[in-house]
Amino acid sequence: MNKNRTRVRFAPSPTGYLHVGGLRTALYNYLFAKQSGGDFILRIEDTDQNRYVEGAVENLIKTLKWVGLEYDEGPNKEGSVGPYFQSKRLDFYNKYANQLLEQGDAYRCFCTPERLSDLKEQQQKAKLPQAKYDKHCLNLSKEEIEKNIVDGISYVIRLNVKPGDSVIINDVVRERVEFSRDVIDDQVLIKTDGFPTYHMANVVDDHLMGITHVIRGEEWLSSTPKHILLYNAFGWKIPIFAHLPLLLNADRSKLSKRQGDVAVEDYKLKGYLKEALINFVALLGWSTSDNDEFFNMNDLIEKFSLERIHKAGAIFNVEKLDWINAEHLRKQDKNIILNMLKEILAESKYKDIEFTDEYLLLVIEGMIERVSFIKDYIDNSTYFFERPNVYDEEVISKRWKDDSVKLLENYAAKISGLNNPTKEDFEIALKQVAEEAECGAGRIIHPVRVATSGVGIGPGVYDLLFILGKDEVIARINKAIKIIPELKSKLG
Repeated sequence: MNKNRTRVRFAPSPTGYLHVGGLRTALYNYLFAKQSGGDFILRIEDTDQNRYVEGAVENLIKTLKWVGLEYDEGPNKEGSVGPYFQSKRLDFYNKYANQLLEQGDAYRCFCTPERLSDLKEQQQKAKLPQAKYDKHCLNLSKEEIEKNIVDGISYVIRLNVKPGDSVIINDVVRERVEFSRDVIDDQVLIKTDGFPTYHMANVVDDHLMGITHVIRGEEWLSSTPKHILLYNAFGWKIPIFAHLPLLLNADRSKLSKRQGDVAVEDYKLKGYLKEALINFVALLGWSTSDNDEFFNMNDLIEKFSLERIHKAGAIFNVEKLDWINAEHLRKQDKNIILNMLKEILAESKYKDIEFTDEYLLLVIEGMIERVSFIKDYIDNSTYFFERPNVYDEEVISKRWKDDSVKLLENYAAKISGLNNPTKEDFEIALKQVAEEAECGAGRIIHPVRVATSGVGIGPGVYDLLFILGKDEVIARINKAIKIIPELKSKLG
């Protein structure tokens, strides 16, 4: 392990899905590592066995791979500082906990849950600014400690916060943050089950894994003084900290599942492109000096910097995510879009209908400016995959005139003589019919559109006709002139 090399880590707990906030933390760590030619490490913090969810690790790895965040070391990609599951590193934590005990920087606490609860209640009644452990067990004699251990009384190991100067954090995002030791609790480091708390495992692992920069959520800022005290107690070099702003709902409340989807997997299932999701998440608390908003991964690696991370909370704006998704979709290679479209067609009611790649590419090109998601090709333009069985009544009422049937019959007759007509041929034919009828082209365009698509909006009408092809257009016109007049009479 090169001690001069940048090393960062993403250290989630396997408690279920990957939260979008977790994705942002992983992304910022990844970008920082790749930009500096460093290492991005995945470490699984699974010491809280009660919260462990079966299959969560596998899902996490699969999701990170889907968005393109390949880690350099971690589960199934062992480096020299593994294992990368904290539950398999208990010997390390016990070793260093014993060192702290010997130094007097930690002590065994035998207090019962009942005593701790009573203590907290008393402090709350006294309206103390913060509930803290009262160091009762720090004053136990060596003999009392040994007797309690022999008697099998369970205990935790606590950090011994000693009197002294305030703890200073020099954070890249928050800058200088100062904590009085009076507000720092004697944090539990090792629980009664022998497993470490986050604080102990985090510091030990970050040191042993050579982590140079700790980039994590703002919620861990208040815990950082405890971590610094541990680094100092061990005589270890303190990494550089960068605490990321909170993710907020539109009402500025903390982003939560109660107000919408927060799992990366949910957005994948909804059809968001991984490129768009990464682009959007990158902008949740970070920006460039020129305020660009469209990035691919290589752009982000090139332009990312910790110094450009904002202090203020970042609003999770789904409308902006939709816009970014549409922009990325439009810039995708058409053959990639083709494969995605074929995948969703294979899962739709059109799965048994065979569409040529040439036809689907025409549909893609015709609709590309009118879709934000791949599924929109089906949801917003069913007329490319089946003949309309219903017609927009509002369009019929407004656009279908007494002469519409005659004009459509003339148009169908006009194009029937064309051989493999181009888009321009469809347009020329329509204008000829309009000229012969001594009316404007719009008089025919609107009935043609609703006859062939069932709706009044969509791609340019000549694009629509060219994509459908002459025979299909004529068949749809013939169907429409049998149905729409009766519908029109019912509408009045």
